[in-house]
Amino acid sequence: MVHQPSSQPRLSPSSDTEDMAEMSKVLAPRLAYFAGVARTEHVTRAAQEMNVPQSTLSRSMVRLEQDLGVDLFARHGRTVSLTPAGRTFLASVERALAEVERAAEEVRADADPATGKVAFGFLHTMGAETVPGLLHAFRADHPRVRFSLVQNYGEAMLERLRAGELDLCLTSPVPDAPDLVARRLDEQKLRLVVPADHSLAGRRRIRLAEAADETFVTLEPGYGLRRITDDLCKEAGFKPRIAFEGEEAETLRGLVAAGLGVALLPPPAVPRPGVVELTVTAPRAAREIGVAWLEGHPDTPPVAAFKRFLLSRRGSLLPT
Repeated sequence: MVHQPSSQPRLSPSSDTEDMAEMSKVLAPRLAYFAGVARTEHVTRAAQEMNVPQSTLSRSMVRLEQDLGVDLFARHGRTVSLTPAGRTFLASVERALAEVERAAEEVRADADPATGKVAFGFLHTMGAETVPGLLHAFRADHPRVRFSLVQNYGEAMLERLRAGELDLCLTSPVPDAPDLVARRLDEQKLRLVVPADHSLAGRRRIRLAEAADETFVTLEPGYGLRRITDDLCKEAGFKPRIAFEGEEAETLRGLVAAGLGVALLPPPAVPRPGVVELTVTAPRAAREIGVAWLEGHPDTPPVAAFKRFLLSRRGSLLPT
């Protein structure tokens, strides 16, 4: 059969984005019909198998050929056979349909109440003890729910939340933004960590102003704990003199143990030798921990279940 040019508009490299989107909406529903007709080589039988009117199927195939500008079928009464162009197109259509079905199965699996997936972000400082404990407690009632875990600093997690890469995140400070929903869950006291041989190491408590002349090691700008450190020092009447900036609290403890400065840090999961941790009496040194999610974003059943679980842990989120 000779391929006749079509008078209908067709896709071309110069089509703009709106034309491409509109053509995709037109083509997409017809691909499964095309594959069904190609498989059976009989329009009536394909219509019966796909439970659609034969007239609908026939019109769809004609319009598909017009949209593409090529003949996909050679027609022999009620039977059809693929043209060379039809065979080429079928191979791509079958791959596309298989990929769509694979993606559909994946999202259905992720949304399954019993075995679905939760994309969960949290601060580095909560990875050693807090989050493992939470997951252990949650999976007592939801043993097959899967988790994709992301450790990062607060601002980076909020960016991933907005991008749809995370369902929920534990962060500090608790964000206040119109596109996010955030709930305070707990509070974590911060301590002034000093080297074991430091002149302040014999103390149990300290006013932060007494450390005004010390060299500090801190997290990098953009980290919530860095912002809290700067704010507390400002409230105590000084700007900290910073010698080292890092990305992880336990690295900072190592720097303190090496005598390279002091730091304001949350309690460690396991006590570290070489440092002494002092209670800060003034100003009040603590950080709020909260859970955040995207406003208006629908929850799958496993995400909704884990969100309810986290909210039920208000005041008891952190290990004592």
